[in-house]
Amino acid sequence: MHPHGSPADRLAAVGNQMIEIHLWLSAELARLTADLDTPSRDLRAHCLAFCTALGRHHTGEDAGAFRLLAEQVPELRPVIANLITDHEVVAGILGRVEALLAGDVAVPVDQVRGELDGLAALLQSHFRYEEKRLVSALNALTGRPGTAEELLGLTAPRPG
Repeated sequence: MHPHGSPADRLAAVGNQMIEIHLWLSAELARLTADLDTPSRDLRAHCLAFCTALGRHHTGEDAGAFRLLAEQVPELRPVIANLITDHEVVAGILGRVEALLAGDVAVPVDQVRGELDGLAALLQSHFRYEEKRLVSALNALTGRPGTAEELLGLTAPRPG
């Protein structure tokens, strides 16, 4: 992406950027789950950072990309409603994970693993559905500048 791209150029890549964010979040979740096998002092911080990033992504989508899509592509409103419901379920899981990590006691690894396994299954389905139904529409958005962070809550970190 060129730094001097027009607003239309920035918007054209939003769907593709959503896929990059999903790939990054999925990789982070897999890494986090693997870290449960050898819990370290960093586990709590890594887990909370992941929960924050995923929450920010979904909140950003709800207020940014989904609102814009609902305006420009009204036939997608039922899809968007389903995705927002998923976001509420995910927020509930993230809240439970954060509660399990609170306090001074040892991390209850088995309970955290159970929540993360459920989260992974839900996200795999959620991300595929969202990508299948929205990428083309996101890439076709017109009329307003917007960065991935404004529309999707965050940007995928660059590899390396």
